[in-house]
Amino acid sequence: AYRGLRTSLLYSQISKKDKGNVILVSSPGPGEGKTTTIVNLSITYANLGLKTILLDTDLRKPVSHKVFNIEREPGITKILTGIETEYSKIIQSTDIENLNIIPSGVIPPNPSEILASSHMEDLMRQLCKDYDVILMDAPPLLAVTDAFVCMKYINQFILVIRSGVTEKSGLDRSLVQIKQTNTQLSGIVVNAINESNSYYSGYYSNYYQY
Repeated sequence: AYRGLRTSLLYSQISKKDKGNVILVSSPGPGEGKTTTIVNLSITYANLGLKTILLDTDLRKPVSHKVFNIEREPGITKILTGIETEYSKIIQSTDIENLNIIPSGVIPPNPSEILASSHMEDLMRQLCKDYDVILMDAPPLLAVTDAFVCMKYINQFILVIRSGVTEKSGLDRSLVQIKQTNTQLSGIVVNAINESNSYYSGYYSNYYQY
């Protein structure tokens, strides 16, 4: 499924530049699977041989470092607050070839402000020169404005919703807010579909069996 998602993104990529495709992943609310999606997506890009980096820009409840079993510090907040100037010092390697990660670092009191800072612009500019794919894990859209702040840096945006969890009103509000930012939505990932909640499951099962 995640390889299929990667292929869809590769074909729908507006800019076919060699370096620096920036992909933002968020969801309307918490617990809908955005981090699971971005972690697996980053692995599939790295498996293609593309130089890939995952940025944990969820500076309120970061979890990416736990998935990869690495320390949360040093992280991106060191760069965004000006404590560190060389971004190479905050990059951490993973067990996956071609995949690096920049964890969140210390949780700051003003995430939205530092994500909109000139330090963030400089960091994104440098990463786009050095990496083929940059993936950003952002907080839920309806909780805070952080994800919308990050949209000015991106080429593609994925919204993750969870079957049986995401409320329709929340999805509607998210889509309205996205439209107001003039950000093009690359697509929506419907997470946690199974036979009990998928209208087409029988058809697809029979088709592939055939």
